Amino acid sequence: MEGTVFAPALEGIKNVKSEQGEILSQPFLEVCKQILPVIDKFGAAMTLVKSDIGGNISRLESKYLSSPAKFNYLYSLVQVEVETKTAKSSSSCTNGLLWLTRAMDFLVALFRNLIEHTDWSMSQACTDSYNKTLKKWHGWLASSSFTVAMKLAPDRKKFMDVIQGGGDVNADIEKFCTTFSPFLEENHKFLARFGLDELKAS
Repeated sequence: MEGTVFAPALEGIKNVKSEQGEILSQPFLEVCKQILPVIDKFGAAMTLVKSDIGGNISRLESKYLSSPAKFNYLYSLVQVEVETKTAKSSSSCTNGLLWLTRAMDFLVALFRNLIEHTDWSMSQACTDSYNKTLKKWHGWLASSSFTVAMKLAPDRKKFMDVIQGGGDVNADIEKFCTTFSPFLEENHKFLARFGLDELKAS
């Protein structure tokens, strides 16, 4: 398929919401999955982020697959845990959704930096978005691992060339950030209603 590496995710975003405007589990997770090939292009710098996102997608997906009708809507995964008071457990789907949303916040911030600050190096763009999104939720250990990883960030121009494919990469990044961000905001608002948006990494 022609187009940039963002093309599949942009296509998937159209199906994330039900006709009633609720976020659907499977389509939302699919879009997050479609971003993994983009993260791959960062190489070693994003290994941590990629395994984190991949792990959280798998956790949510296996819960969804245990009862697709029951967990058709993304937030039903959390509601069940809120009712059984297991939402704050580190292996909960709530925790999975929270960290998946935060990791996606980081990527959206990073993609925005790449199109808005054309003079920044890749590690500058990464560090700035990390400081704006994930840093305050990370403990010292996660934070220092991240700082080390950012030193492995690829050359910016090479990266942009690789993800460009046959399309207009800046337009696709812009479109992805604009259309995907509202879902992330909605996730935060939903989690905040139960006081679950402030959980930190242990």
